[in-house]
Formats: sequence, structure tokens, C-alpha cells
Amino acid sequence: MNQSVFSRIKVGAACLALLSGVHAHAGLFEDEEARKALIDLRTQLQDEVQKLQRSLLEQQNQIEAVRADMAKLRGEKEELLQDIKRQQTATQTTLQAMDERLRKFEPTAVKVDGVQFTADPLETKAYEEAMAVFRSGDFKAAANAFMDFVKRNPKSGYVVPSYFWIGNAQYANRDYKEAIKNFSSLIARAPDHMRAADSLLSIANCHIDLKDLKSARKTLEDVMSKYPNTEAAVAAKERLGKLK
Repeated sequence: MNQSVFSRIKVGAACLALLSGVHAHAGLFEDEEARKALIDLRTQLQDEVQKLQRSLLEQQNQIEAVRADMAKLRGEKEELLQDIKRQQTATQTTLQAMDERLRKFEPTAVKVDGVQFTADPLETKAYEEAMAVFRSGDFKAAANAFMDFVKRNPKSGYVVPSYFWIGNAQYANRDYKEAIKNFSSLIARAPDHMRAADSLLSIANCHIDLKDLKSARKTLEDVMSKYPNTEAAVAAKERLGKLK
């Protein structure tokens, strides 16, 4: 309630007090002037009361307006918070989708024949597709698939095992000379690879099928000397005994 309202209340109170005094001494003011003064006082009091009522009504309206504004602001705040929440959810969903797409292109750690290395997902896919062709028994297509892989990915960790499967596919197609080249490429690149002993034994088998027994014996002896205590060495010893 503002200062003006308080002032009006004080004036009204004073008027009431004065009016009471007038009633108490009514006998002293029987003339026309006393009645006029009484009427003026009543009129003034009524005016002040009306002003006070209007002021209170205005203040009440102002309070209701403020309440309405606050309610509107609260509603707008809630709506804004909901919009922010929806936007955050949409952004998070988009980021997750982008992460999933990026993972398809990001290099990952893989392990083949006991060797761990990092490979692009596309490399892994191409290698696995070539392996699937080999397992299907289409050895010519498998050899071509692996050779194409090596050509396209010369620095890939899949290159060494690819030489092994190229050699095996060529051996299955009786392309012994080419098989020897690819088995030899594996050994030259990774002499300690788990497929190296088998590759050298396969070279000896190629020599045997080519009727080059001298080279076959030499290669079998190399298997036993370079890779002792392996299954390939046991097989080499057995085959060498049959050649003598």
C-alpha cells in the first residue's frame, strides 16, 4: 500500500473523529451553517472512502496483473526448458549416430595368425571376403582376390597372411612356380611368422610336384634346421626319408 493511500486513510479517520464530535455537540450547531458543515464533512469523507476503494482496487488489479505475468513467465520458462531438453536429446542422438558412422572408418586392432596390428575396417572386410572365396573352393578367384588385396594395401598387416593363402590357392591349381614365389615372399617378409615353417614346407612340396628332387631335399632340410620342434619339421623329416 503506497503513501497516498495511508494519507487518505488518515484523512478519513480525522473526518470520522470530527463527525463524531459534531454529533456530540449537535445542539450547538442547529443553524444552517452547522448543517452545511456537516454535509461538507460527509461529502469529503465519502470522497476519501471512494478514493481509497479505487486505490485498493487498482492495487488489487496490479497485483493480479503481476501474478498473471509471473504465471506466464513460469509457463514460458517451462516451455523453454522442455525445448532445451529436446534439443539436447536430439543433439546427443545425432552425435551417437555420427560416432557409429565414424567407427566404420576408424582403424581398429585385429589379430591374425597370432600377430596383432591396426587395420582399416575396409581392409578387414576385403581380406575376409577373399578368405570366404578361398573357403568356397574357387581357388583361382581366391588367388586373384588376395593378390588384388596386396596390390591395393601393400602396407597392411594382412599382407603376410595373404601371401600364404595366395600360395595355397596356386598350389591347389597346380601353379607351383607362382606358389613358390608367394610362399617365399611370406618367409622373406616375416621369417618368424607362425606360417613361415608351413610355407617353407609347401615350397618343398612344390619342388616335389615339379620333380625337382634336389631342391626339394634342400628345402626339407632347411625346414628342419630353421624351424625345429614344429609340426612342419616333423613332416619334412618324414618326407625327406621317403625321397632317399
